Amino acid sequence: MNQTDSEPRGSIKTALQHAAKLLRSNPALAEEQAREVLKVIPDSEPGRRILAAALRGQGKAEASLEQLQSLVEINQGSAGFLNEWGQSLAAAGRNQEALSALQRAVQLDPNQPDAWRVLGDQRMLAGDEAGAQKAYQRYSALTVRFPELAEAAELMRTGKLGKAEPLVRAFLKQHPDDVNGLRMLADLAMKLSRYDDARSLLERCLQLAPDFHLARHNYAVVLTRQNRLDEARQQIERLLAIDPGNANYQLLKGTILVQSGDHKPALEIYERVLKFYPNQARAQMNYAHTLKTVGRVEESIAAYHRCIKMNPGIGEAYWSLANLKTYRFSDEEIKLMRSQLVEEGGDPDDQSHLAFALGKAFEDNGDFEQSFNYYSRGNEIRKIHHRHNVKINVFNTVRQIKALTKEFYAARQGWGCPEPDPIFIVGLPRSGSTLMEQILASHSQVEGTAELMDIIQISRRLGERSKENPASKYPEVLATLSEQQCRELGEQYLETTRVQRGDRPFFIDKMPNNFQHVGLIHLILPNAKIIDARRHPMACCFSGFKQLFAKGQTYTYDLSGMGQFYRDYMILMDHWEAVLPGRVFLNQYEDMVEHTDEQIRRVLDYCGLPFEEQCLRFWETERAVRTPSAEQVRQPIYRSGLEQWRNFEPFLEPLKDALGPALQRYPIS
Repeated sequence: MNQTDSEPRGSIKTALQHAAKLLRSNPALAEEQAREVLKVIPDSEPGRRILAAALRGQGKAEASLEQLQSLVEINQGSAGFLNEWGQSLAAAGRNQEALSALQRAVQLDPNQPDAWRVLGDQRMLAGDEAGAQKAYQRYSALTVRFPELAEAAELMRTGKLGKAEPLVRAFLKQHPDDVNGLRMLADLAMKLSRYDDARSLLERCLQLAPDFHLARHNYAVVLTRQNRLDEARQQIERLLAIDPGNANYQLLKGTILVQSGDHKPALEIYERVLKFYPNQARAQMNYAHTLKTVGRVEESIAAYHRCIKMNPGIGEAYWSLANLKTYRFSDEEIKLMRSQLVEEGGDPDDQSHLAFALGKAFEDNGDFEQSFNYYSRGNEIRKIHHRHNVKINVFNTVRQIKALTKEFYAARQGWGCPEPDPIFIVGLPRSGSTLMEQILASHSQVEGTAELMDIIQISRRLGERSKENPASKYPEVLATLSEQQCRELGEQYLETTRVQRGDRPFFIDKMPNNFQHVGLIHLILPNAKIIDARRHPMACCFSGFKQLFAKGQTYTYDLSGMGQFYRDYMILMDHWEAVLPGRVFLNQYEDMVEHTDEQIRRVLDYCGLPFEEQCLRFWETERAVRTPSAEQVRQPIYRSGLEQWRNFEPFLEPLKDALGPALQRYPIS
């Protein structure tokens, strides 16, 4: 920095102000400016603090700490310094020290929004989710300028979303470009699973404030939940470029990688985060899930156990062990699970997970009445917050049958994208679809992917369902599509699924609920293969009843609802066979078990694939499997699962009654 005796080119104060302004937009230039100041005044504490922040902004956490270390002792009473010191400690992964510094900073001065935000992150990483939420709420309260938003934030904190939403909407009518209001309304939409609304609001928010990092993080979360994984990854990489040491950003990147089927780098992220934050129970859980997916079962069990040791009430960890299907709980573990159940209250997710895990534990011990009671308890808890309307499904089945007739398809012969790449496996969960996927993915020409949401998302976009227009136009809207639009939809599906695929010519989409969209699939991808994985109704339905699904499948929480859903599924599959004869290959699970070699050859023949011996030895195929049957398909086929439901037959009369005609086709011997 050049100066003359008469007139400094720029005062030190001005130079520091300029450097501080550059911290967010260009930390490298801020570093350069701060170093120039320190050449003139080597002991400048403001210069040292700005330099530390600039280094931290470039991912140089240790260098940032070096700049501040000598100032720590003399600044124990400075809230601003402790905020900077705590943020640098956090960036370096020194969680406990960061917590101590930041908590001291907000005690000295509670009006530091950045300190509260980073404190929330550090509490979350330390496993203190309740404390993290309190810190985030203080951050929100300090960053909103209007009392209406502060009131809405408090309502959201207490779960009163219905009261918070009109407040935020009314505020945005008066202040349509307030980014805090837009982000808050997006947060409400996310909590209500209205992800399209949330995405639009956050896109507007980021147009107005590109450096609003909390909004960008929310945006990446929404994109991830919508399976827009390339876009989500771009957003999280943008955040990591600004704050590479942020463990919460890293964990979200891990989630995106897992959903993309890229498990190795995801495991590396979890291992790196857990090295610095070993008490982060959720990171430990994600790590265990990913280990399970890639077949490292013993390591996954150890990770679930570490999670339980950190938080004995975290029900998902117990259920994840049960969901391995091969794990057996000890008497001590059963006692611990029972101690975590409460008669009233408690977190519903934890309580339902615990109940399902205990159901599995007592089933393995041969106490079927006790087991059924726990399965029922878990389902009752799930039903409180996850409603299923039987009538809606009946109505939608009728709509499909009425709209998509033989004449409809005759008039559209040859429409759609002609590429034969996809192999759809449809049906109900727990019907042998994962086994079918594993067999086909053992073929050298077939890629196994996951339960892809792309077809369901296409149907939702076509239906144009929204809060303002709750009645979907789907499937009737299919009659309005042109030949070109059908082709484009097929091409769009192939493009959006590309992130999940390798370089093999064919790939599997194993979303079971696509049985409701066979008509759409045929219209836009007429040469795709479709396999109906079907299992005896009693076995399939009871297996669904005792399976806690991560999301969706709400009909499984009630035996009668499960039976009715199976009937609707059979009616719809019969319709597809009537209007598109031979289009769908029916793979009966019991036939696959009894006549494995013959049935595998039939499936390969339907798919137009040459026979390969490895398909008969499918359990040897090493690949990621994300469904509850992961460990079962890593073993040869066994018959013991065919009749397991009979252990519970005395309790299944409601299911038999609801199945009705389905049991005439599949009688109970």
